[in-house]
Amino acid sequence: MTRRTAGVVGTYLVLLAGAVLALGPYVLSLLTSLKEPAQLARRATLTWPAPWTGQNYADVLGGQYTLVPALVVTVQVVVVLLVGQLVCSVLAAYAFARVPFPGRRLLFGGYLATMMVPQVVTIVPLYVMFAQAGLRNTFWGIVLPTLFGSPFAVYLLREHFRAVPQDLEDAARLDGCGTLRILRHVVVPLSRPVLATLAVITVVSQWNNFLWPLIITTGPTWQTLTVATANLQSQYNGNWTLVTAATTLAMAPLVVLFLLVNKHVTESISLTGFR
Repeated sequence: MTRRTAGVVGTYLVLLAGAVLALGPYVLSLLTSLKEPAQLARRATLTWPAPWTGQNYADVLGGQYTLVPALVVTVQVVVVLLVGQLVCSVLAAYAFARVPFPGRRLLFGGYLATMMVPQVVTIVPLYVMFAQAGLRNTFWGIVLPTLFGSPFAVYLLREHFRAVPQDLEDAARLDGCGTLRILRHVVVPLSRPVLATLAVITVVSQWNNFLWPLIITTGPTWQTLTVATANLQSQYNGNWTLVTAATTLAMAPLVVLFLLVNKHVTESISLTGFR
C-alpha cells in the first residue's frame, strides 16, 4: 500500500468514525422508539427491536399522550417567527447596507453588540415585562421577543447586500424604481441562497427553542413541542420508548426541510465564502 493510498484510507476511516459518532444517537433513538417498554427493560439498549412496534408513535400522535396540540402550536410559532424575522431582517439589513442616515454605523454597532449578551441575562426582565403586560401564557408572549429579527440575521444579510453590485440598483433607479421596489425586484431575488440559509437557521432554532416557551407558558394550552416532550419525560417516569418516539417525530420535519433547501444552503456557503 502506497503512502497516498494509506492517507486516503485513513481519511475515510476518520470520516466514518465521525459519521458514526454523529448519527449514532439518532439511530439509537429510532431503535428505542420501535421497542416495547418491557423489551427495553429486559434487554441491552443496543439490541434490535424484537418484535417491532409502532405503538409508541400511535400514542404520541393520537393516543393517551398525544403531542398533536403541541405540534400545532409549534408550527404556528415557527411560521409567524419565520415570516417576521425574514421581513424585518431584510428591511433592517438593507437600511444598514444601502440607505445613508446619521449614526448608521454607530447604531449598527450597538445593535450588533447585543449578540454578546447571553440569553439568560435578559430572561428575568423580559419575563417581568411580559407578565405585567398580560402576555404570560399567550401566543404573542412566545413570539414577540424574536419576531422583529435578530442581530445575526441582520448582520448576515447586511454583508450580503453590500456585495450586490451598485450598478444594478442604479439602473433600476433610473428606470423609476423606488427603494422598496429595488429591494423587492433586484436585491431579494439575488439573495435567495442566503435567505434560504437564514430560513433554515430560523426554523431550526425556533423549533428547538425550549427555555423561553418553558418560562412564559403554563399548562398545555400553549405548550410547544420541546416543552411537551420534556413534560412527557418527567410526568411518565422515564418511559424512554415514548420519549424517543416523540423526539424522533420532532426531528423529522427538520430533516425534510434541510433536504428540500440543501442546494440553496450550499450555494449560500459558496457565495459568502464561509468554510
